[in-house]
Amino acid sequence: LATDDSLKTTSDIALQWQKLILEPLCKVFGHMVGNVVIVVDALDESGPELSRRHLLSVLASTQAADLPRNVRILVTSRPFPDIKHALSAARHVRAVSLDDLPAASEEDDIRLYIMKRLGPLRDIGPTEVYRAAQKAGGLFEWARLACEFVNPGRKVKNGSVKERFDNIMLLPSGGLLDAMYQAILKNVIPNDQTALTQFRSVMQQIISTLEPLRIGALCKMRSHFPANEDRHDMVAILESMSLLLSGVTDRSSPVRPLHASFYDFLLDPARSQTYFIGEPNMYNVAFASLGILSNDLRFNICGLESSYFSNSEVADLEKRINENIPPHLSYSCRFWAQHLGRTAFDLALARLVEGVLRSEKLLFWLEALSLLGVLGNATGALRHTAQGGFDEIVALAQDGIKFVHNFGGAISHSAPHLYISALPFTPLNTMVAKMLMPKFSSLVRVAHGGLEDWPAVQLCLQGHNAGVNSVAFSPDGRKIVSGSDDDTVRVWDAERGVQIGSPLEGHTKSVTSVAFSPDGKRIVSGSGDKSVRVWDAERGVQIGSPLEGHTDLVYSVAFSPDGKRIVSGSRDKTVRVWDAERGVQIGSPLEGHTKSVTSVAFSPDGKRIVSGSRDKTVRVWDADRGVQIGSHLEGHTEQVFSVAFSPNGKWIVSGSRDKTVRVWDAERGVQIGSPLEGHTNSVTSVAFSPDGKRISVTSVAFSPDGKRIVSGSGDNTVRVWDAERGVQIGCPLEGHGAAACLVCFSSNPSHAIHDTAQLLDGLQYEDVVMRNEPVKLHGDGWIRGPKGRLLLWIPPTFWGQWYSMWTRVVIPSGSCIELDLSQTAHGNRWHECFKLPT
Repeated sequence: LATDDSLKTTSDIALQWQKLILEPLCKVFGHMVGNVVIVVDALDESGPELSRRHLLSVLASTQAADLPRNVRILVTSRPFPDIKHALSAARHVRAVSLDDLPAASEEDDIRLYIMKRLGPLRDIGPTEVYRAAQKAGGLFEWARLACEFVNPGRKVKNGSVKERFDNIMLLPSGGLLDAMYQAILKNVIPNDQTALTQFRSVMQQIISTLEPLRIGALCKMRSHFPANEDRHDMVAILESMSLLLSGVTDRSSPVRPLHASFYDFLLDPARSQTYFIGEPNMYNVAFASLGILSNDLRFNICGLESSYFSNSEVADLEKRINENIPPHLSYSCRFWAQHLGRTAFDLALARLVEGVLRSEKLLFWLEALSLLGVLGNATGALRHTAQGGFDEIVALAQDGIKFVHNFGGAISHSAPHLYISALPFTPLNTMVAKMLMPKFSSLVRVAHGGLEDWPAVQLCLQGHNAGVNSVAFSPDGRKIVSGSDDDTVRVWDAERGVQIGSPLEGHTKSVTSVAFSPDGKRIVSGSGDKSVRVWDAERGVQIGSPLEGHTDLVYSVAFSPDGKRIVSGSRDKTVRVWDAERGVQIGSPLEGHTKSVTSVAFSPDGKRIVSGSRDKTVRVWDADRGVQIGSHLEGHTEQVFSVAFSPNGKWIVSGSRDKTVRVWDAERGVQIGSPLEGHTNSVTSVAFSPDGKRISVTSVAFSPDGKRIVSGSGDNTVRVWDAERGVQIGCPLEGHGAAACLVCFSSNPSHAIHDTAQLLDGLQYEDVVMRNEPVKLHGDGWIRGPKGRLLLWIPPTFWGQWYSMWTRVVIPSGSCIELDLSQTAHGNRWHECFKLPT
């Protein structure tokens, strides 16, 4: 934590697990005396099911199973289905249910608790303690509430200690907790319409928040509610409920129920009756969040002095965030769109949204997300917004999504470079550029060679340590799976461009092929270790044993349309079909190819299998009988790299080393028309778009909606492409490590001359002596100066050759991008790029 400030704010469970648990344990392994217990308490109360998925993945992983023997993880939770499903299949997890404990043991524990809490009171003796323990019926929460209710000094209005004790003893035994909640609320909430209305409004707000907030933040948000009658003081109401809520007396803690059942009680009219609060009111919180963004967001909100440093290099960033991005603003930045997506999107909300997206507030919001370490939330938020149905807002949100996709890496790394590096490279015809560029000055100016529209490449997913061999979208388009020469399978969030959970480890050689099951719940992978493995896509764990039978590396794997079978092709010249549920081979290998089988696929009805081979042929097989259908399809003059069925099953497409794509009639076994020619190198992968009208020849697969293509490359990255504008109709997709163009800098836009000296103008005097150090364009797109200072980030579209800062190279006009740096404010002057309008 002392050396990496990002760990203090990150919500990435996999990163926290790696950096805060595994790596420290590895360092002290063999030197640790005694036992270590890591406690995860009330896992069921950690948020909605989706939010705890990554934590469950970690707990069920082989890494958790392989912890040292003196390290244990204790998890307490109610047995929710997702938790039981995730942990019950893990062999290293042992479950113990409180329902299985003897009732007498529970009662003894509760009696000891009540004796400690109430024993010192004059009116409470052993008999009363015994009666209360029996009344509790094994419910510790009832015992706690009873002790709080009886104890003097609590905010309970009526009766002596003895009278309050007698009252709880008279509560009906059925639904003990509900009866206790009723008794407490009756005591603290006046029985009149105004008091009950205010109580319901306050509790609706608290239950509607997606993350518990302190009283101060709740009050700030309430002050932005649309209706005047909802802006009343909520402090008095909350303070009266200290028996039921935490954080109402200790203002430094968030307000939350002391027991999760209290919220369930309030939301069930049959249980809460008079105190039923109705459904959570997301509208008010959405309205308030947008109002807070409009009022409180500002340029350089944390007062960063220099653009030369990454967020993690700002020593006191956490302090700056606490002082300048208070909890109510932080919450609004992170969750406004989720609230928007859960309520009626009316004209009033639309005006607030447009006020943010159509102004510089959009950039200020992205700046805040960068500083908070959650820029990955931006695309999801904008996508929620685009679903509102207002055409203008949809267009603004979609442009914002592309802005984040193209520049998110630089923005999340260093907030100032949202303005210094991202804004100048925004294509001129986009809404973002037209709206916001005129409001900023002293930026790098693209004098020549800039983009007019968004480039085809949308995301660059980085994490693999070696080349990426195979990638695939999940059926819903929300995830991407990739297989690599680093022997791992990784799952990615296709919207945010971040890895989900830990790598799926088990293969001992390169992962050559990956695919999702039709329901998206499983992943299959083939490897150079000759095995096929099936993984739980949600929990990130292997399902069963490896599927073994191939005698050489596996080149290709695929699920059948019903998800019950898997087909694999191998260098051993065979195609094999597997039972995906039982993990066994079905029938004998499909034999006929005379060389390696490089690609396999099921037909849409699951009745046929197509295979391509280095023997230059394509073959079709009966998936049920395991025999070849008709003669093999001949025509390619070199090895076949990839095959695929059309969505209607009538055609087969194949790509080959002979640089052609061929389409075949799947029923008659003949080639349709002439080969599709035009490539100047091997066609390594082919796929039909979902509507069957297009063929992808430079990537692995289309997304389910046909709008995106995902590709893997030897530069250790996975990239997502815009399929609408980046397929062969137009220019070819380029970007995987190839030099698409030269990048050159010029202080005189009339000449294409490379001269980076002006990038160093903002350095301190003591650094000037280091100006003879090379200024390099690194593989991550950053141009760094002396001491690694962040000078400028170049988008991948423009990555290419780079020269030492003292080298001057004249480049012909039109072959490079020219950047005018003469008016650029950077370093300790970076904040001059924006001035408040007068």
